[in-house]
Amino acid sequence: MASMTDLKKRKSSIESTGQITKAMKLVSTVKLQKARQKAEDSKPYFDFMYDTTTSILKLSEEIRHPFTCGNGCKKKAVVVITSNRGLAGGYNSNIVRKVTEDPSLDKKDVVIYPVGRKGKELLMHKGYEMGMDFSDSISAPIYADAYLITKMLINDYREEKIGEIHLVYSRFVNTVTQEPRSLQLLPVDPKQHTGDVDANTLMNYEMEEQEALEEIVPKYIASLIYGALSEALASENGARMQAMDNATSNAEEMIEDLELEYNRVRQDSITQELTEIIAGANAIS
Repeated sequence: MASMTDLKKRKSSIESTGQITKAMKLVSTVKLQKARQKAEDSKPYFDFMYDTTTSILKLSEEIRHPFTCGNGCKKKAVVVITSNRGLAGGYNSNIVRKVTEDPSLDKKDVVIYPVGRKGKELLMHKGYEMGMDFSDSISAPIYADAYLITKMLINDYREEKIGEIHLVYSRFVNTVTQEPRSLQLLPVDPKQHTGDVDANTLMNYEMEEQEALEEIVPKYIASLIYGALSEALASENGARMQAMDNATSNAEEMIEDLELEYNRVRQDSITQELTEIIAGANAIS
């Protein structure tokens, strides 16, 4: 049985940890409110952009272009959005698992373009090849970050260093629910469009079809990446807030258990002291 001194030290240590996790929860709550508002405000635009572009390409399946037909390279670029910091529960590991358990993403053919140091560290440990690191973009994402990532990816795609571009991130559902999600960005797959499309509708382009795709597809990819960055930031703060709330609750439960144990040890100590006093008095008399 632990001594009273040991129990007091353990209780003090857990109380300090509980204060830290409570403070981190409050910080994450404030950050979540801002990130969630930003994600919710931008989500309708990016959803509409996704549906519109895929529906256009669904009606233009006869167009032959590297953006829709591929370039022949077997390498697959995977943009993996995680966080730069830990203490977010299973947030980062769930994203990494989404990559490693995808049967279409064979490790020998995959190049990871990390956005977030935690995902980069975990995937490097598993032996994945790393491409350009964009981890600084997740701290406070702006559209310019998404445009830069898109530009680098498309340059690598044009130079046939990569033949596919995938995006893996966490979709923000609500404060306690974040869903890992995977999208193929290039070649653009019109079959990803799940809405109603009239096959008899004619798709006319004011400029040449090839020129139109050169303009539309990069903007489409940049929009999806920016939307993913916004949702990922909200998901990260939601996961961290939930993790810190659980840690604070666990600390409070441990403190209660230690207080009960401390009281039992203290009572046993008092009882023993009284017994010794009485025994000593009896021996003298």
